[in-house]
Amino acid sequence: MAALGSEGGSVFFLDISTLMLLEGQTLGPDEVLQSVPDDYRCGKALGPVESLQGHLQDPTKILIGYSRGLLVIWNQAAQCADCVFLGNQQLESLCWERSGSTLVSSHSDGSYAIWSANTSSSPVTQPMVATTPYGPFPCKAINKILWRNCESGGHFIIFSGGMPRASYGDRHCVSVLRAETLVTLDFTSRIIDFFTVHSTRPEDEFDEPQALAVLLEEELVVLDLQTPGWPAVPAPYLAPLHSSAITCSAHVANVPAKLWSRIVSAGEQQSPPLATSASSWPITGGQNLAQEPSQRGLLLTGHEDGTVRFWDASGVALRPLYKLSTAGLFQTDCEHADSLAQAAEDDWPPFRKVGCFDPYSDDPRLGVQKVVLCKYTAQMVVAGTAGQVLVLELSDMPSEQAVSMASVDLLQDREGFTWKGHERLSPRTGPLPWPIGFQPRVLIQCLPPAAITAVTLHTEWNLVAFGTSHGFGLFDYQRKNPVLARCTLHPNDSLAMEGPLSRVKSLKKSLRQSFRRIRKSRVSGKKRATNTNSKLQEANAQLAEQACPHDVEMTPVQRRIEPRSADDSLSGVVRCLYFADTFLRDAAHHGPTMWAGTNSGSVFAYALEVPAAAAGSEKWPERVVEAVLGKEVQLMHRAPVVAIAVLDGHGRPLPEPFEASRDLAQAPDMQGGHAVLIASEEQFKVFTLPKVSAKTKFKLTAHEGCRVRKVALATFTSVACEDYAETCLACLTNLGDVHVFSVPGLRPQVHYPCIRKEDISGIASCVFTRHGQGFYLISPSEFERFSLSARNITEPLCSLDISWPHDAARASCRLQESPKRNQANGTPGIVLAPQSCDGSPNPVHSRGTDTAEPPEATLSPMSIDSATSADTTLDMTGDVTVEDVKDFLGSSEESENLKNLAEDEARACAILIK
Repeated sequence: MAALGSEGGSVFFLDISTLMLLEGQTLGPDEVLQSVPDDYRCGKALGPVESLQGHLQDPTKILIGYSRGLLVIWNQAAQCADCVFLGNQQLESLCWERSGSTLVSSHSDGSYAIWSANTSSSPVTQPMVATTPYGPFPCKAINKILWRNCESGGHFIIFSGGMPRASYGDRHCVSVLRAETLVTLDFTSRIIDFFTVHSTRPEDEFDEPQALAVLLEEELVVLDLQTPGWPAVPAPYLAPLHSSAITCSAHVANVPAKLWSRIVSAGEQQSPPLATSASSWPITGGQNLAQEPSQRGLLLTGHEDGTVRFWDASGVALRPLYKLSTAGLFQTDCEHADSLAQAAEDDWPPFRKVGCFDPYSDDPRLGVQKVVLCKYTAQMVVAGTAGQVLVLELSDMPSEQAVSMASVDLLQDREGFTWKGHERLSPRTGPLPWPIGFQPRVLIQCLPPAAITAVTLHTEWNLVAFGTSHGFGLFDYQRKNPVLARCTLHPNDSLAMEGPLSRVKSLKKSLRQSFRRIRKSRVSGKKRATNTNSKLQEANAQLAEQACPHDVEMTPVQRRIEPRSADDSLSGVVRCLYFADTFLRDAAHHGPTMWAGTNSGSVFAYALEVPAAAAGSEKWPERVVEAVLGKEVQLMHRAPVVAIAVLDGHGRPLPEPFEASRDLAQAPDMQGGHAVLIASEEQFKVFTLPKVSAKTKFKLTAHEGCRVRKVALATFTSVACEDYAETCLACLTNLGDVHVFSVPGLRPQVHYPCIRKEDISGIASCVFTRHGQGFYLISPSEFERFSLSARNITEPLCSLDISWPHDAARASCRLQESPKRNQANGTPGIVLAPQSCDGSPNPVHSRGTDTAEPPEATLSPMSIDSATSADTTLDMTGDVTVEDVKDFLGSSEESENLKNLAEDEARACAILIK
């Protein structure tokens, strides 16, 4: 049976198995008012039912709380009020102590009251205790309150809200009080609900709470109540991705086991496990039935506060592994605020910041724009908003050392350009302490300090290349020596000097450029108009009609693409950088090269002279790296260059640094002719090397009417034969569609709609993996994973054990007959598998799953609050719609069949999510 409170003050009772009202048992406000003194009525209504609480030991009693402040213990069996409590303050929440002898109520003025239920006199006019914990000044309402007793003596009082209205009315707080100890848990997002994990067995005398779980708008936080200090328990899942806003992401596939263990170890040092046995995650989330992944995958996310977070992306759920912070290397404006916060720690209330969601950035210049990780040498590059490029290396020991610093001027003293954007970050000098994990080795500062737009790393040559809206540079981080700086600015490109954080962009200039483009398109259209003879056109049309489709291959209709102006704003932005060992100078000698693509369709190819270390020697030669411009390509329509890749003689992409030398990948073919694939926003084109002559192309914009946003080379392995694989080009367009092309032929293979075209941020956040999968943000806090490969698919497969009441056995069988499958993208189908009487799952449905023992501490099913009550048992059978209920209740024949299937004992069900 379930009880429902209404706005009108009535309480309705329902049969859970049929969802039908129990006739004759509805409790109206008039029946309650008969037990209330006349002077309390005074013509006022009781108001809505704010809270309903069931008694754990006596199911016939229910505690009803009305908005006006009246509390009633109603005896459902005798249909009368056992006791009435006359409260005068507007009620917000109620809680019934385990034995039923004590009640606690919270109110809209920030107070709570404790009432004694063991009294012979009714009505009760005064509570035993009434207090305003954060008074005496006006306080906000206490929205919810809990009372939990302990075997060691004393009790917990846990409530949300109640803060002083004038001083801390905007705080989101949960207060935990035991004896004389009060802690005000301060969260950075709105509190949805909270509950305690405690014993709910009727034979137990005490609640003995183990943990406090707080569901917030942005995260889930669990605190251990059995450990002194009540520390937070690290979450194994549901960690907030957007603890700081995500600014970039990168995926690393096939991470070596040694690097994986080192990263995990560094992460464990940041949040050491709690010592007590009760500090494990207290929520039973079911059993993972998926096989252990054969390969490890890392998802790196860069954030606005200068942090890089490492996530285990091997399975369905993203598990946090390690957090790297770059803010400690710089002097920021937040240091003074931190000192003030530390000085105010002794103030009242006793705030304690809890949770990792922190949407406020100390300095927007700390934002991470690009991240690159070399999985073979454990070196990585983190590039930021203020032109900072940081080279880091993983260390298993803490250290205290100074960071080498260098500056690279990308303007090359060009006259007429003045930077109007933000200042560079001020680095800290001298030796600095660095914990276990990735430690900075070199800091490269680009001048002007514009945001980094492209970066790449080659650990075998010890080179890092970086680009901004002004140009690109090359740096040798082993010898701490700048190699190259090239300015890509157009003489009319003054908008690039204002920076991304500047708000003084010229509206007049943007309007002038728009009208100029319109005028040019009209003029070019008139020039292309030809005065051809009409008779010649008719003859051509007749020939086209007479031509047989088998004899003449019809050319598909292509859209006319207007060339872009050379003086468009931000034409010098560097979009991509690439290292390759290929043929650039001649066809007989190959060597290191660097490629750069810009927003104006320019491609620069540099031949590099990288001195190699002597065999068996760790000392690097003193000769510096040299870069010589070898080729310069200008695309016809000046479309931005999105990606560059060099293909070997067999049409395969070149391996990563150290991948071939350590026999981790097939060595590239250096005998046949190489080719370079250049992907712009409008087309893909393959050029031969070293002559750089066009070999094949596909005009995506002309054929499909869309523009390229993301490109990656992916390996697709056959489902039938594991040894057969193809390398293809995966492309995401501005319409949210994913296209796959063969390489190097550039023939269209498949075409899928993936992301809504209106979801601009989701398209911009997409990142492809090397094996045909991808991630994109469907919201600021959620990644969605998709797969283009028929072999590499990541899907959820797990079971959840739920104990069903006796009356719900028929409903469980009904749901088993017609499970919901193939729901919306990202929503798993749910199959219910009934268990046998001894608790073992049915092998036909559960596929050999093991049944977990029921936990000693579960969620209490005894209360129904007007707000989302934490003590209400949650039904996890999937999305039950109105149509499902109608189908369930509509057919009498099905109901008779289901009654025959019901058993006398209550059944437990294992939910298989797949």
